[in-house]
Amino acid sequence: MSIAENLKFLRKKAGYTQEQFAKELGIKRSLVGAYEEGRAEPRLHNLSKISKVLNVTVDGLIVGDQTTLKSIKFQKEKIKILPITMDKQENENIELIHQKASAGYLNGFSDPEFISELPKFQLPILAKNATYRAFEIVGDSMLPLTPGSIVVGKYIDSVTDIKNGKTYVLITLNEGIVYKRIFNYLDDRGKLYLVSDNQAYSAYEIAPEDVEEIWEARAFISIDFPDPEASEEISIDKLTDIVLDIQKNLIGLNDELKGKH
Repeated sequence: MSIAENLKFLRKKAGYTQEQFAKELGIKRSLVGAYEEGRAEPRLHNLSKISKVLNVTVDGLIVGDQTTLKSIKFQKEKIKILPITMDKQENENIELIHQKASAGYLNGFSDPEFISELPKFQLPILAKNATYRAFEIVGDSMLPLTPGSIVVGKYIDSVTDIKNGKTYVLITLNEGIVYKRIFNYLDDRGKLYLVSDNQAYSAYEIAPEDVEEIWEARAFISIDFPDPEASEEISIDKLTDIVLDIQKNLIGLNDELKGKH
């Protein structure tokens, strides 16, 4: 696949006209047209600019076939690419990020070529009007969900859509891939509070700008059947206590800030 075809496809998917795209790159619209028609090829410095604006690797532009991943979605806020793949019937696949691939996913979650090489499967019980991804869980912080379990998450566009008390897989800049129960306190403190179902682990907070992707847990797959005696799922009373503790901390922080003024 040529640079021209990849560029035209990705530019349209990102919602840019040729004029708008030219302004982003700091070049003339006629040059964008020449690139897309194959009458000229971008020089290295312009290739670098194009890759940054479209959030795709230079290699992906030159040697990849971006048009086969017609399943590319864009986040409006940051113009991020969300690559997905489709089966022969044009149903979206669920890509699996197992433990060994998690480090690569942190660097390649917006790279169509990387996503296309991940294991894929279908889960007919899930609603069709959504995008899903599957993550292998590491550690015991979310017991009774055992290490090695697969959590299937539904893609969420924005941190503002996170609902209190639900579980999510977050792709973050500083914490990596985490699966937690989340409480949304963006309006009060500009933070998300991440809580483990295993009470041995303390809750902690992260800033919304640290979040790269959000996947709301919709199903899990495990070869281990739950042992009711080994661990009890977090109760409503415990969740209430957690929320009250967070609110007390927020009140204390607010009082402390007022005292400094």
